[in-house]
Amino acid sequence: MTLHKIIIPTPFAVGDVNSYLIQGDMLTLIDAGPKTPEAWLALKAGLKEFGAEPKDVDQVVLTHHHPDHSGWVDGFENAKLYGHPYNDPWLRRDQDFFDYHDAFYLERLKEEGVPGDLHFWVKKMKRPLNLMGNRPLDMFINEGDTLPGHTEWQVLETLGHAQSHLSFWNAQTREMIGGDHVIATVSSNPLIEPPLDPALGRPKSLLQYNASLRRLLKMPIDVIYSGHGEEVRNVNELITSRLTKQHQRAMKTLGIIGKGQCTVYELTKELFAHAYEKELGLTLSETIGQIDYLLEDGSIVEQLSKDGIFYYSKV
Repeated sequence: MTLHKIIIPTPFAVGDVNSYLIQGDMLTLIDAGPKTPEAWLALKAGLKEFGAEPKDVDQVVLTHHHPDHSGWVDGFENAKLYGHPYNDPWLRRDQDFFDYHDAFYLERLKEEGVPGDLHFWVKKMKRPLNLMGNRPLDMFINEGDTLPGHTEWQVLETLGHAQSHLSFWNAQTREMIGGDHVIATVSSNPLIEPPLDPALGRPKSLLQYNASLRRLLKMPIDVIYSGHGEEVRNVNELITSRLTKQHQRAMKTLGIIGKGQCTVYELTKELFAHAYEKELGLTLSETIGQIDYLLEDGSIVEQLSKDGIFYYSKV
């Protein structure tokens, strides 16, 4: 088995994204960069370095649906496309999904106490769609599966950063291809995304993410090949540090709540005074994560007002 890393430029603040080629019974590409001309050139150059062309790729597998990972899924004419079922509505992008998507975010903004003049953020919650591919999955893969043509690579559902997030674990070599689950230099933002099944309600992304991280602590991982930046080798040390920092962020939020009652929007303005106006979606996601953590911890209580806004106060 050969693993080959391809570094791809992106127009996003996170910088370059990594794709990985696996040579086995099939030539498999894990993730496909954003849909920009520069990314396509980088993908072709990476394939050429490996002695291959786009037509030689047998399958493309997604760690998750975000546009820096799913852009060129339709650039490989002979490849099947695999990923978590949650990728599919984003890759199909039909009107029903976007009606549901917009209604979900509008409801969240209202209950978070976000003023009406900022509800235009509903439209901005969509990923940069022009940088995503437009091709449905050929087959769903999920927890308990192995990668087609690479039976040594197990599929793990590692939700949190995305509702579609998968990682791939090779128990023989103690290697993991981890997408954005664990990145060496930054902690991934557990984003609020609409559930695949509306009946399930809003996913608690930060709690999912922490559970997915803790799961890795029980595994003998030597290296994680990340979606961004360098490989992670001090896995347990890094995850333990991230979980500790997460607890500290929640305690800071608890301190801000103090003796009063706060909405998510009010807390976001306090926690991210210099960033919330420019990055309202990301900062609200982060604050909601802290609220979910504190509710789970039993440190705060939630109250729904007559006008449909949630207020939080210390126990």
